[in-house]
Parts: sequence; structure tokens; C-alpha cells
Amino acid sequence: MSTVAIVSNNKLHPHKFTLWVAIGSILMMFAGLTSAYVVKRNQANWISFELPVMFWYSTAAMLLSSISLYLAAKAFKDRSMVKYRVLISTTLVLGVLFLLFQIMGFSQLWYAGLTLQSNVAYSFLYVIVGFHALHVIGGIIALIVMSLKAFSVKTKIYSSVPVELMSTYWHFVDVLWVYLLIFLLMIR
Repeated sequence: MSTVAIVSNNKLHPHKFTLWVAIGSILMMFAGLTSAYVVKRNQANWISFELPVMFWYSTAAMLLSSISLYLAAKAFKDRSMVKYRVLISTTLVLGVLFLLFQIMGFSQLWYAGLTLQSNVAYSFLYVIVGFHALHVIGGIIALIVMSLKAFSVKTKIYSSVPVELMSTYWHFVDVLWVYLLIFLLMIR
């Protein structure tokens, strides 16, 4: 006869581990881009530029979306599904608003003649902020899926892992944007 001991499984969920590996990769990519920006900035043909005002509005939208997602995750854990649905939808709307403000900001730059071809400084701005926007789009797609599941009458699974994954990713993208904004303001 054998005795089976039940051991508490304190391991990191595989999806969370994968997310952290992806976040590490994204951090390395942005570290490389910002390092290249610093090196190129010392060239003679570098032109300093002002960031569009819309970037500040997009920052406000991103920060508010992080707050709403934090509250959504808390509501989910409390099993307050009505509140969760409202907050996850609010996060989605704020994420889309972030992207719209970014597009409006780049439109301002483009119409002012600050295009990709006009100077390497603008190329870096478009690439760095553009890559961030791609990561936000990925988050918005995940938020759409989560919103659809939240309003689905068929789904009654209360696993908090997807909400925790989304929350971690979205807060990371938020912190990354704040870093990039400060970086671009300090090192022009």
C-alpha cells in the first residue's frame, strides 16, 4: 500500500510564465530601439522635435484604462459580473481611444512635414511609438475576446487566469508607454 501526499502546487501557471518571457523579449526590443535612438541622436543631422499634444491625451486614456482594468480584475475575483462587464468594456473603449489619440498625434506630425523620410529622428519616433501601438492593438484584441466572453451567456467558468494575464500585459503596456513618453521628452 502506498501513501499519496497532496502537495500544494505553488508553481507559476504556464501561461503566466509564457507571458513573462514575452514581456522580457518586448523589453529587450524596446531597450535596443531606445539605445539606438540615443546613439543616432548624436549625429549632426539630428533634428529635435516636439511631441504632439495628442500624446498627452493618449497617456491619460492609457492610465485610466489601467485603473479600469485593475477594478475589472477585482470585480471578477469578487464575482461581481455586472461590474466586471462594465469595467472590461470601459478598458476596451479607453484602449481604442488611446490608439485614436496616437493616430491623431501622428497625423499632426505628418501634416507638419515630419514624415519618415524627412529625418532619422522622425523615423525613430514612428518606429518606437508604432511598435508600442502594435502591442496595444494586441491587447485590444485580447480585450475584445474577454469582453465577448464576459457578455456570453454560455460561459460560466470563473478561472481568474485570463483576467490576470490580461491585467499583467495591459499594465506592462501602460508602464512601457509612460517610459517611452518620458524617454522621448528627455532625450530629444
